[in-house]
Amino acid sequence: MKKIGIPFFLLFTVAVIHSKAQSNPVLDIFPEGTIVHENLAYHHDTLEKHLLDIYLPADAKGEVPLVIFIHGGGWLSNDKYADMGYMKKTVAEILGHGYALASIDYRFSTQAVFPAQIQDCNRAVSFLYDHADTYGLDIERFALMGFSAGGHLASLVGLSENNDVPGFYMSGTSKSFKFQAVVDFYGPAELILFPGADDEKSPEGLLIGAAPLDRPDLAQAASPVTYVDQDDPPFLIIHGEKDALVSPKQSRLLSAWLSVAGVPNELIIVKDAPHFGAMFDADPIREKVMHFLGEHLN
Repeated sequence: MKKIGIPFFLLFTVAVIHSKAQSNPVLDIFPEGTIVHENLAYHHDTLEKHLLDIYLPADAKGEVPLVIFIHGGGWLSNDKYADMGYMKKTVAEILGHGYALASIDYRFSTQAVFPAQIQDCNRAVSFLYDHADTYGLDIERFALMGFSAGGHLASLVGLSENNDVPGFYMSGTSKSFKFQAVVDFYGPAELILFPGADDEKSPEGLLIGAAPLDRPDLAQAASPVTYVDQDDPPFLIIHGEKDALVSPKQSRLLSAWLSVAGVPNELIIVKDAPHFGAMFDADPIREKVMHFLGEHLN
């Protein structure tokens, strides 16, 4: 486990030119010439939370690797544009390195309790897999990246893929996809570890529809650590030292379980960092992320 100190500094916005409508608030983050496919319905229905965006490198040739971006928000807020705002350089560099990025929405816990959220994530991945030829994606090089609740979902999707849990897939979802890597930014790993585990109105309680301590079976089913085994993809786990919302113990536990199972992983505790923010977009962290993606997607 490494601790990296990050100095405060201003982040520069990368200019971008697009022909798409300006309803997308993060277009200016992406490099000039980025090709954008917006608001694709991944479940062939009209739910607003069943949409995703695909961003392709301007000079993409042939099939390109894909990073699937899952937003945070306590499973009950935000959207597919969230987290990009403070990860500007990382997002731009993902495209700059020749990777595609797909950002997905999913149903909130106030709309449907778990496992609706992982069902949506798996359905979105299935759409990307099934339409890879249309968008020039390499199905052999998929990675997951999530933030907070999105880190939980990215970990859960990546870890449970080889467990074939029937309840995690909606009808019509392909189960053929694989993941080469997972980047988990301060995602919950074990719901019982939360201080609010005895509160059904806590975010984790709303997620499963009960206080985790009252329904440990549901909490276990919704916890990424439940699905760790030796066949899981490699992980890069990043957590703020002073995270007051999701304890760093969550990431320490996930890393420990991965290590026990023999799964390659690295845990980075960012010195003095809170739950989220520009400190996670600073040069040392971004370099770690890009090296990790390059190691497993190139």
